[in-house]
Formats: sequence, C-alpha cells, structure tokens
Amino acid sequence: MSIRNIAIVAALLAAATAAQAQVVVVVNPKSALASMTADQVSGIFLGKTTTLPSGATAAPVDQAESAAVREQFYSKVTGKQSAQVKAAWSRLVFSGKGTPPKEMGSSADVKKFIAGNPDGIGYIEKSALDGSVKAVLTVD
Repeated sequence: MSIRNIAIVAALLAAATAAQAQVVVVVNPKSALASMTADQVSGIFLGKTTTLPSGATAAPVDQAESAAVREQFYSKVTGKQSAQVKAAWSRLVFSGKGTPPKEMGSSADVKKFIAGNPDGIGYIEKSALDGSVKAVLTVD
C-alpha cells in the first residue's frame, strides 16, 4: 500500500470515529440525579413518561433534526431512527397525549437551557461536556 493510500485510509477512519463520537445525556448540575439508564432516558424522549426518576416533571430538549448527534442518540438510546421517533411523536401530538421535546440549535443551546432549568434533560457530544451541566448517561 502506498503512503498516499495509507493517508486516505487514516483520514477515512478518523472521519468515521468523529462521526461516532460519544454522546452524553445531561441534566442540571444541581439535580439530585447521579445516573440514569438508557430505558429511563428513552421513556422521556419517546413520550412514554413525563417524569425524571426523582419524580420531577422532565423538561427534555432535542438537538436539531439535521444534527448527527441526534441520530446517534436516538439509535443508541431508543433503538429507533429519527424518522421513527418523529412518527411516534406525531401520533402522540395528534391524540393529545404529548408534546415533543423542544428543539435546540446546538449543543451549546442545550447546555444553556439545562443550566437554567433544574428539570432539564438533553444530550450533547461528550466533547462539549463542561461544568454547566451534569452527565447522567454516556452512550458509545
């Protein structure tokens, strides 16, 4: 294999790794929650429950529909693709049984919302994690 081909393969592997960056589910840093299971998070983001494990009413926020982190979050945590999630929410909204998570434009917007909301829950790239939010679940 030539040096050029090795460089191309290395670049493709780096891109694939970046595309599969870790995702973290985050809550307000003052939240009593230390951790959550994927099932608990899935229930909130699929409209099956409106409460956090602490009993507080959850205020979930989504990433933009076009964000790669959103597709990765839903496939890893709920086992569904975003189109399936959208269809499920359409049924819930139509039947009056739920309101989908508010959509944010970026991980920075998600962090800002959660930092200002004690019952906020969302997800961001692990690389964006800082002290303004607390991670309760890491998804590889």
